[in-house]
Amino acid sequence: MENASYTTLSRQSGLMREMSVIANNIANANTTGYRQEGIVFSEFIRSIEDAPSLSMASARARATSLQPGTMTQTGGSLDLAIDGQGFFLINTPNGDRLSRAGHFMPNAQGDLVTADGHPVLDAGGAPLFVPGGAANISVAPDGTLSADGQLLGQVGIVKPSAGTQIVRDDGVHFRADGPIEPSFDARVRQGFLEGSNVDPMTQIARMIEVQRAYEMGQSFAESENERIRNAMRTIIK
Repeated sequence: MENASYTTLSRQSGLMREMSVIANNIANANTTGYRQEGIVFSEFIRSIEDAPSLSMASARARATSLQPGTMTQTGGSLDLAIDGQGFFLINTPNGDRLSRAGHFMPNAQGDLVTADGHPVLDAGGAPLFVPGGAANISVAPDGTLSADGQLLGQVGIVKPSAGTQIVRDDGVHFRADGPIEPSFDARVRQGFLEGSNVDPMTQIARMIEVQRAYEMGQSFAESENERIRNAMRTIIK
């Protein structure tokens, strides 16, 4: 296979990955706390003396947008949104995770959990408890949680430390590949939820661009394949 074919195939593969990411963004445009993703293209170049050079594209790295989403007032006493940089600290079966999705509720045992049943952790990494039958639940801007005037704890708001990268674990959960630290600048807004930061129109426009680029690459690959076939027929004759 010639270098042009390798280059085209690597580009097509990257465009397919980007199309998958865009489709996932659009599907989660209304998911609370979802962060938009994008694909990062890179170039691999091989240059050897007295040999043809080779350039190939790679699109395996993903970039997550941390731009805030739109906040919607719900009035729910345990619906929380973060104003500023930071994440809620959630305990999942795979370990502690970061999330901007703040739709919480008490479970049967009184633990504060996410919609998936994962415990919400306090600033020290311990689960938060909400007593059953509490009539007045209050969450202060610094995350301090109280019920009927009784202090219960502080909702943990954290952020990655300098040099720490975050990796998407699933739709709204992220894994930190290094240390995290408290986010003192962030503020908690009770009775609000932060929506997805996906711009559906921009994503649809990009999907069309990727589709056209893929079709162009497909046309080139077919033309290149036909050129090679014609050359082989000429040699055989």
